[in-house]
Amino acid sequence: MPLQIVHHPDYDAGFATSHRFPMSKYPLLMEALRARGLAGAGALNTAEPAPASWLKLAHATDYVEQVLGCSVPEKIEREIGFPVGPRVSLRAQLAAGGTVAAARLALRHGIACNTAGGSHHARRAQGAGFCTFNDVAVASLVLLEEGAAHSILVVDLDVHQGDGTADILGDEPRAFTFSMHGERNYPARKIASDLDVALPDGTGDAAYVERLDTILLELSAQARWDIVFYNAGVDVHAEDRLGRLSLSDKGLRARDKMVIGHFRALGIPVCGVIGGGYSTDVPALAARHAILFEVASDYA
Repeated sequence: MPLQIVHHPDYDAGFATSHRFPMSKYPLLMEALRARGLAGAGALNTAEPAPASWLKLAHATDYVEQVLGCSVPEKIEREIGFPVGPRVSLRAQLAAGGTVAAARLALRHGIACNTAGGSHHARRAQGAGFCTFNDVAVASLVLLEEGAAHSILVVDLDVHQGDGTADILGDEPRAFTFSMHGERNYPARKIASDLDVALPDGTGDAAYVERLDTILLELSAQARWDIVFYNAGVDVHAEDRLGRLSLSDKGLRARDKMVIGHFRALGIPVCGVIGGGYSTDVPALAARHAILFEVASDYA
């Protein structure tokens, strides 16, 4: 069976090309996946919007209602980085629903990926840092509530620390959050994950992969995880304007292969989400995001 991919055309909320958040990477990612033969009819699954009941497992009721009603206070919109109108609200609901769908597919088939997701700065009380709803936290809590999983690991390798995921899942003993990120990057005030590894600027491929290898061994020795949520942010890349860890395309591929291969060898399902990527060369950025799907397809 081909790699199961969850997508929706409305992951693209139609921002201007001048916006700091490169919204056009979503349709370009799908073009890249089709060009690689990864997006055939047997592979694609359409995301459905997450219902309010799912969103309220992770987020405060008043905030969820503000997003659904497009009435988010301006102060919070500034922290998110864009106004929350109908298209942004729908996109946030779809991305969360898409990660839930990908997680369910991963539990069934061993691995699946969402072409969005990784909105790890959205905290319980509000969004921030281009993140409206925290899709991985929502999906984790949905699986736990349904009894589909009892022990969840979040492996967050976006260049930015996963403060929102740590905030939401911090009191949930059945979920373990691991973030490896740039020490001197956003957010300035971090919220402690269960395990945080902060790396210096310019870390590079070799040191990054060596450090990750050691940590993955420690994590797999710690518990038998029912599922791993993998945030494969490509803003660790040397050419990304918000990342400073200096990985190459080869380093991204080695990282993804290390994470996915490690857990699949143990028989643990992996749900991949794309995380951050902010290069001004958006076609090149989409190609970097496509690496996750290329690697994951080898384990489908």
